[in-house]
Amino acid sequence: MRILLVKTSSLGDVIHNLPVVTDLRAHFPDAAIDWVVEEGFADIPRLHPGVRRVIPVALRRWRKSLLAPATWREINALRATLKEQTYDLMIDTQGLLKSALIARMARGRHCGYTAEAAREPLAARFYDANFDVPKELHAVLRNRQLAALAAGYVVSPALDYGIAVPSAPTITEPSAVLLTATSRDDKLWPEEHWIKLGRALHERGLACLLPAGSTPERERAARIARAIPGATVLPSMGLADLAVQLAAARIVIGVDTGLVHLAAALGRPALALFSASDPALTGVLAGTPAINLGSRGQPPSVDDVLTAAMPLL
Repeated sequence: MRILLVKTSSLGDVIHNLPVVTDLRAHFPDAAIDWVVEEGFADIPRLHPGVRRVIPVALRRWRKSLLAPATWREINALRATLKEQTYDLMIDTQGLLKSALIARMARGRHCGYTAEAAREPLAARFYDANFDVPKELHAVLRNRQLAALAAGYVVSPALDYGIAVPSAPTITEPSAVLLTATSRDDKLWPEEHWIKLGRALHERGLACLLPAGSTPERERAARIARAIPGATVLPSMGLADLAVQLAAARIVIGVDTGLVHLAAALGRPALALFSASDPALTGVLAGTPAINLGSRGQPPSVDDVLTAAMPLL
């Protein structure tokens, strides 16, 4: 059986799709499972041994130079790759017009949400089979339910992201990873809160590690780290290397960002701090301790976070 998954972005959404691979493998052990994903997140599906082939796309980069000949050469190469074989199932768990159009490049049975269930209703017109999955379900459960309906099995209560990483972190002392950066300013947690939290974790023998990507993120992380004894801003690293460091942490605490979902998927105790979105739909969800704190318009206090974190250390 040949199956193509289409879940291109963003980081958290890609991580939420990993249990689909585990589910499919459980019911079709010999299936060849390929996955189309945005090039910047391609390391995530590669963490799952059940994925045969990762097929990167570059929609974010292509949009910036849509008329360039090089862009169309890459698009044509993607189309050729997707047409190399016929898939028994193509499952678009993204539910967007862009993901539906990517899926249509491949040959086989195209499966996706109904117009009422899709994030963009127009996407439903491009599927051969449409399935109604309630929008109020958590994103992980929506993905799993759609795949189960498309492939003809019942979702198991067990949740397994199916990934593991080598145990070779660059920093080996007992650590707490603090994920202070996110894509939207309204999701940030105040710097003074991070400093108070970091000092409390330091007093409990944990070195605070702060990943950061962009220049503003690194400047923010540096300000916080300077105020926490022994804290370190991690050097820039790819998702695969960062996953190794997350997997070695005693605890991971972060704002609403894909990396906190990655930590939970790796089986680490994880606290997600919400201030501008609904954790019932996109909060951390894992078999190990994974706790969502706060909600839209009601960010957690430092005391809330410490109370939740102490039993996990």
